[in-house]
Amino acid sequence: MHHDRNHRAPVHTLSQQLDTRFDPDLGAIWLDMQSAPRPCFTPRLLEELRRYQRMLENRQGHWRHAGAMRRIDYQVLTSSVPGIFNLGGDLDRFLGWITERDRGALASYARACIDVLYPNAVNYHLPITTIALVRGQALGGGFEAALSSSVIIAEAGAQLGLPEILFNLFPGMGAYNLLCRRVTPHQAEQMILGGRIYQAAELHELGIVDVVAEDGEGHDAVATFIRRHRRQRNGHVALQRARQRAHRVSYRELIDITDIWVDAALALEPRDLKVIERLVRAQNRATAPDDAASRRVA
Repeated sequence: MHHDRNHRAPVHTLSQQLDTRFDPDLGAIWLDMQSAPRPCFTPRLLEELRRYQRMLENRQGHWRHAGAMRRIDYQVLTSSVPGIFNLGGDLDRFLGWITERDRGALASYARACIDVLYPNAVNYHLPITTIALVRGQALGGGFEAALSSSVIIAEAGAQLGLPEILFNLFPGMGAYNLLCRRVTPHQAEQMILGGRIYQAAELHELGIVDVVAEDGEGHDAVATFIRRHRRQRNGHVALQRARQRAHRVSYRELIDITDIWVDAALALEPRDLKVIERLVRAQNRATAPDDAASRRVA
């Protein structure tokens, strides 16, 4: 049965591109991305995500609810855009910066992405379990954002992938590091160089997606997961910390890789930029999973 997410989200704070909602019953904060004019990581969305993260860090993982500070045990990153989790980098801006040879702007954007991705990847160094709920398309940086979470729950119709190689680039904001927490380095390289878009079930078989839910039942699947997880939460969180220690993600390493990405972006040739132009037009039109332009992005 489909569950109305608004019914269990009594606290509702709207910002321009990020909607934060606290669910006291689950001890979960829900983050709904709703970026515009394109469903990608716009500078404004990155700014709002980082502002939220700083608040969470400053409060040591607590959220004010009903006049009291409540502990956040789970964070759920999802999207309010129908059929799209996130289409990744802001390609329109990339195109302009590359054309203008603006290394500083490219590097600044890449750093802003890492500044948002890294806290999520290390669970804020707090006993918080980060969850990505993917419905629709999660491409490029959208897939990287999902990979930065401890748990990925995807609806059956979700499509996830790293298509950057199609315009002669690679996903430089954490994809390789984060994939290597779940698959072998060889498998990670195959996924990056292949540019394939995967169905949720395929990634579940690879161990990348943790739970596959029926279409339209993603929110219920998250609630079910949390209720089961918190029965043995102490053990789960301890294992989460052990996994992070064994498969450490370094902020410095992530930043260094963005430098490689900037160099590669500035080395793109005119034919590559034409591909980006087509993808920008597709991003602008992508509004639903069955939209033709949306499929062309994939």
